[in-house]
Amino acid sequence: MANLLAGKRALVTGSASGIGAAIVAEFVAQGAIVFGVDKNPSAHQPSTQFDLSDVESLPELVASAERAIGEIDILVNCAGMAIGEFIPDLTWEAYDKTLRVNLHSPVFLMKYLGSKMVKRGYGRIINITSVHGQYSEEKAMSYDVSKGGLNSATRTAALEFAPHDVLVNAIAPGFTDTPISITNGVSELESEWFKTVYVKYAKIPQRRAAQPWEQAKHVAWLSSSENTYCTGQVLLVDGGMSARF
Repeated sequence: MANLLAGKRALVTGSASGIGAAIVAEFVAQGAIVFGVDKNPSAHQPSTQFDLSDVESLPELVASAERAIGEIDILVNCAGMAIGEFIPDLTWEAYDKTLRVNLHSPVFLMKYLGSKMVKRGYGRIINITSVHGQYSEEKAMSYDVSKGGLNSATRTAALEFAPHDVLVNAIAPGFTDTPISITNGVSELESEWFKTVYVKYAKIPQRRAAQPWEQAKHVAWLSSSENTYCTGQVLLVDGGMSARF
């Protein structure tokens, strides 16, 4: 459906690469005016470089976005980071930064922008979480905690904002071909364990990872005025992986 987001103004974090860049491209194709936020330079303009671990400076970020494109109709919290540490090796610095980027910044952007949406009587908020928000694995304490927390924050915000036509949902991607899947120059999607367990033996029933554009399509519909009654949901987009016991 073309022009699904015609005239809507969106702030998208994590806009420079991966799922975030795909969301920006899809939103623009659907007629939205997008302000991108990323710690790295973004090909899309208008955008700004901003470290989302600096939660205290988020009001200035919101003001900058509003100066650039006007009042925000759609917030997409897509920026994320992951540091793999076994629990005995967990450091406060890594844990704190992961939660600041993955949880605290999304929560406070929901506070600042969601409150304005409530006053106007319209808004859509999408948080990009992860299957890690519901299913855990070793060496992922900080990441799992942050994504589980964001799932809960999504539901809480949905309850508070629902009477004002501000709908809040989350997309929880499974394996997706993005930079976060690359460690030391090697993609986990090219590893033998992924090809064997998830593809050959179909732990992912579709036997492949997602592409970023596939995640972006779901985000676009949930962000649109076509979505009138879906809120407080965490949609797992994982090729059927979570359907297995």
